[in-house]
Amino acid sequence: MTIRRIVHNEQVESEEGMATSRDFYGLLGFEEVMHMGWVMTMASPSNPTAQISFFTEERTAPVVPDLSVEVEDVDAVYAQVVASGADVVRELRDEEWGVRRFFVRDPNGRVVNVLSHQR
Repeated sequence: MTIRRIVHNEQVESEEGMATSRDFYGLLGFEEVMHMGWVMTMASPSNPTAQISFFTEERTAPVVPDLSVEVEDVDAVYAQVVASGADVVRELRDEEWGVRRFFVRDPNGRVVNVLSHQR
C-alpha cells in the first residue's frame, strides 16, 4: 500500500478565518494551492506533499475530517478497512472534483479522509 501524502485538516468558522489562516501559514512558507470556497489547501513550495487544509464545512460528508491520507489504491484500502470492522463514517464514493474517498474513525476517535485522485 502506497501513501502519497498526509494533510492535516483544520475547521475554521468563516471565510475570514481562512484568510487569517492563509496569512499566518504564509509566514511559515506555505502557499495556497487550492481554494474551493469551503476548503482551502496550502502547501510547501519546496515539498508539495507537506500540506494543511482549512474547512468552513464539509460539503459532501457528515463531518470535517481531522486528517486526509492520499493512497495509491483507495478501493483496496477501503476493502481492508471494512474487513477489519473499523467504523466507516462515510462510504466510498467519487467526488465531482476528481477524488474517490471515504471517511473512517481511527481508534482515538479522529475522522480520517482516505482518498485517491481519479485518473
